[in-house]
Amino acid sequence: MIVELTALHWIYVVFIALIIGFMVMRRDTSLVCIVGIFLLGITATGSLSSSVSSIFNSFAYAITELLSTILVISIIVAMSKTLTTTGINDVMIAPFTKLIRNPTLAYWTIGILMMVISWFFWPSPAVALLGAVLLPVAIRAGLPALGVAMAMNLFGHGIALSGDFVIQAAPKLTADAAGLPINEVINASIPLVFVMGFVTTIVAFYFLKKDMKRGVLEVTPIIAEPEASNSDAPSLLSKAQKRFFAILVPVLFAIDVAAMFILNLQGGDATALIGGTSIIILIIITLVSHRNKGLEKTTEYLIEGFQFGFKVFGPVIPIAAFFYLGDAGFTKIIGDFLPKGSQGIVNDLGIALANIVPLSKAVGAVTLTTVGAITGLDGSGFSGISLAGSVANLFAIAIGKGAATLTALGQIAAIWVGGGTLVPWALIPAAAICNVDPFELARRNLVPVLIGLSVTTIVAIFLI
Repeated sequence: MIVELTALHWIYVVFIALIIGFMVMRRDTSLVCIVGIFLLGITATGSLSSSVSSIFNSFAYAITELLSTILVISIIVAMSKTLTTTGINDVMIAPFTKLIRNPTLAYWTIGILMMVISWFFWPSPAVALLGAVLLPVAIRAGLPALGVAMAMNLFGHGIALSGDFVIQAAPKLTADAAGLPINEVINASIPLVFVMGFVTTIVAFYFLKKDMKRGVLEVTPIIAEPEASNSDAPSLLSKAQKRFFAILVPVLFAIDVAAMFILNLQGGDATALIGGTSIIILIIITLVSHRNKGLEKTTEYLIEGFQFGFKVFGPVIPIAAFFYLGDAGFTKIIGDFLPKGSQGIVNDLGIALANIVPLSKAVGAVTLTTVGAITGLDGSGFSGISLAGSVANLFAIAIGKGAATLTALGQIAAIWVGGGTLVPWALIPAAAICNVDPFELARRNLVPVLIGLSVTTIVAIFLI
């Protein structure tokens, strides 16, 4: 059944184009999304008051959908703050410093460690956890600070964040926008994430070693000291206590991962398990380390975590609110004003597109990589992946299959570009901790990431 396209459908298409255009120009898209929500509301209802209310309702709906994700990230950041302040992170990472004996071992050890920690803590906190301890060690082993920044950046903000297998913030956004179960998107993303990561990190390492041999990159022995743990950290916990917690924290998270597999916990259940464990760790460490001030410090750490969480997701809420209107969110936010027989704005557009333009798997894959990369230009990585999910759903309907693969591909492209490997203003955490120029870091990442995206897109064509 083909539903006749109405003004609502065309407004939605026009605003998708506008959002992409504004992202290309590196302009913020929040106002564009709000105007789009208002126009959809007034076109559907014909009521000024209802259309104004739809703006607030769409924000409330988006926050409700994203709340568990915002919460778990905020809590994990708060917990990572306690680990840094007490010096536990230094003890956790210390054993790995023995592996860093030359530039090659430094690059791969720091990268893989960054990837693993980022799966559980997210990349920005992981940079702080790793940087202060491993950067001086890597410098002594002969790896330039720029190489350290590349390793942390590509493995953390690239591989770990684009897959986001544990916290599942990214697949939650794209899966919701595409109307798919989150486990389908995660399963489809696994081969693509590792192909992208394998190709990109190897190419980046090849160019790094080549420039080191040519003398283009040299090790700078004296660097600005990155922000280290709190100066009173040694007095907060004894050495024995630090060692105990350094073992306890990874053991608890390892138990969580085992529980996910044994109990088949996915999506919200998996997120809740990680979040609850993080809260327990935060409380125990804070009470033990700060003693009489433990109650107040617990609240202080949580506030810092929530400030970070809402700062990161602030730009995401308006754009997610708009794209939720493309699916089931429309009737919940605005009301039952879609044409009779409509399956949602995005589904209607996909069906119409399938009847007009015969799309191939190659066209769909290339388009999703392009759309994902464009949405990442704002430097968030997350603000545009709802768009990637919506476009993936649209193309999958037109092609007749491959929704999960296309969604995962758009997610990977968006986060590799905007989540922190190509856009200079998204590279600041890794660049700052290593005392390197973020623009130089972005330039170094450019060719490896573009090669990786090209190879990953080709692989995705065969998987659709």
